[in-house]
Amino acid sequence: MQDIPSKPFKFLIFSSKPYKGWAFSALLAVTIAEALATLLPYFFGKIVDAANSGESFDEVQFWLLITTATLALTYVAWRSSDFLGMQWVTRANAYSYKKLFSYLSGHSHSYFGNRFAGALSNKVSNASDGASGLTESILWQYYSTILSILFSGILIFIANVYLGYIFVMLITALIILNYILVLMRKKHVIKYVKENSTLRGQAVDIATNMDAVRVFAQGNFEKYFLGKQIDKRRIANIRQWRFSEYILVLNNIIIVAAVGGMFFLLLNLFEKNEVTLGVFVMVLTLVFNLSGTLSYIGSMMNGFIRRYGEIEEGLSEILLPHDIVDMKGAKKLSVTNGSLSFENMAFAYNKENVFTDFNLYIAPGEKVGIVGPSGAGKTTLINLLLRQHDITGGAIKIDGQDILRVTQDSLREAIAVVPQESLLFHRSIRENIAYGNQKATQKQIEEAAKMAEAHDFIMDTPEKYDTEVGERGVKLSGGQKQRIAVARAMLKSSPILVLDEATSALDSESESLIQKALHDLMKRKTVLAIAHRLSTLREMDKIIVMENGVIVQSGTHQELVAEEGSLYARLWAHQAEGFIAE
Repeated sequence: MQDIPSKPFKFLIFSSKPYKGWAFSALLAVTIAEALATLLPYFFGKIVDAANSGESFDEVQFWLLITTATLALTYVAWRSSDFLGMQWVTRANAYSYKKLFSYLSGHSHSYFGNRFAGALSNKVSNASDGASGLTESILWQYYSTILSILFSGILIFIANVYLGYIFVMLITALIILNYILVLMRKKHVIKYVKENSTLRGQAVDIATNMDAVRVFAQGNFEKYFLGKQIDKRRIANIRQWRFSEYILVLNNIIIVAAVGGMFFLLLNLFEKNEVTLGVFVMVLTLVFNLSGTLSYIGSMMNGFIRRYGEIEEGLSEILLPHDIVDMKGAKKLSVTNGSLSFENMAFAYNKENVFTDFNLYIAPGEKVGIVGPSGAGKTTLINLLLRQHDITGGAIKIDGQDILRVTQDSLREAIAVVPQESLLFHRSIRENIAYGNQKATQKQIEEAAKMAEAHDFIMDTPEKYDTEVGERGVKLSGGQKQRIAVARAMLKSSPILVLDEATSALDSESESLIQKALHDLMKRKTVLAIAHRLSTLREMDKIIVMENGVIVQSGTHQELVAEEGSLYARLWAHQAEGFIAE
């Protein structure tokens, strides 16, 4: 993946580089527009001098025509910069969002588990939209202001060198003062941006779990909880905003003093006939035009540092190094039989050993069930197979190929997963099933749904296969969601199947339907199934019992039950209606 710069300016250049033609054209149009706009006061002066000197009407008319033509060309240049600039900004925004989201999606399971999904989405927007906003500001505020000051300064120097010196001192003082104050404000801006991201993340988290809020009657608590973060954001916003106002006050004082000095000198020069009335009008116009811009130079710099802070804060979180990456030269996994082997595997999480010298072999087409109390390492074993985490020692192999030496995508393409909680998108039923195979036809989708015992209930929904399931499938029952997940796995048709407590949260009727679907799904596949309900393990060729990251028993159900006093026997003795108690 192409390296993405973590510094805002470099990131802006990175985003704009593919569209440098649009960028150069837009900057050129702004340059022409500002040059022409600055000439207008000069032409005003010429009109006044021509009229004041008693020259012919033709002379006055000539400068009026020149002024009108220049004004028209100025508008043409500005509108050209708009059309060119919008191409630059929108294309760069789309490019940066795609790149950042692509990088974000490459982070590990742990990365996402430790962060709010809403906050991460907000950080991507902060960085990409902040870069777009900064690009717009550079083009139509900062760059155009610099050009306006430069061109105006040249005309003022031409009018009188002493006026020019005062103008230069004014600009220098404003730049130095604003630079110092903006740097002082930066930490307050970044603090505000972080508090804002946290607030959005918490709001999304609460909205996502609104059912839990209602069931436990915790609406008032969540309002209080979110209210505390709202207040923290408000306080951070006041602090950074207050700095902005201080900058504006100081700018106004400096500008009034400098402009007053320029006007006093200009009046004296006019009284001594060292400048003409036209020059007097030109300088007055230039200074008045610039005074408004200069008074808000602090605001522009405030806006700049705020955008800069948003981009920096977003990039700092998104562009953390990936924990799990494809090895250089990694090849695609080629699965012919589907054997799995865990060889002397070791894994530690948060400095605690989960597995040490773990060994397990699953033959091609073998169906293996995994049971054990919580904390035994069952789900971690599945996550390691999927490379949600990387092992710290030993090897995991599929058909003799070390999964660390193959691409992550090819590894996960070879494994179909039916999780305990169905992972559905807020999209149509068709799109959710086809997620297992994006090239599937409608006929293939319906066949998979029929095999998963899902077709009938789908046809009873208002829009059939076009029915949207809601966020995380909220519009469907647990059994319906799980049958969609099974249909998706069937459509994927991978040689290795992982069942992660696929029926533990279902009622008996739903479980019966799912079991029938799973029976078809497991045919001719290597299966690794985690289960608490023994009903899921009836068709397993072998059951392994785990405790504290170690296989303590292995065999068929009948063999394991026969071992009196064993962990499996105790779990069996404590079962209730097919559920293995912990």
